[in-house]
Amino acid sequence: MAFTYDLSEDVGKVRLLLNDVDETTMVFDDVEIQAFLDLHDDQVFLAAAQAIDTNADNELLASKVLKTQDLQVDGAKVADSLRARATRLREQWAAEQDDGGFFDIVDSQPAIVDWY
Repeated sequence: MAFTYDLSEDVGKVRLLLNDVDETTMVFDDVEIQAFLDLHDDQVFLAAAQAIDTNADNELLASKVLKTQDLQVDGAKVADSLRARATRLREQWAAEQDDGGFFDIVDSQPAIVDWY
């Protein structure tokens, strides 16, 4: 499994946003992150959000609710927190796409002038 963390590359930027920056504990390899980028037309925020959602699903499926004498893990709460992060990334992306709501009105008919 390949791991790169170069912030000048989109894979590295996605890693930064999903906090998958340590090779020894990586969640996704480079090929998987590139697949998220491919699925979202190289939009870094959307790819990171999808990766976080996928990680949330994995957390929910793997952890469920575990409790021992001194430790409790609630996969659903972790998944909810991860999904909230993914939602914020999508909102950031949408805000960057917003052109301020301005538009131009173009009159396609020539002006008629009366010269009487």
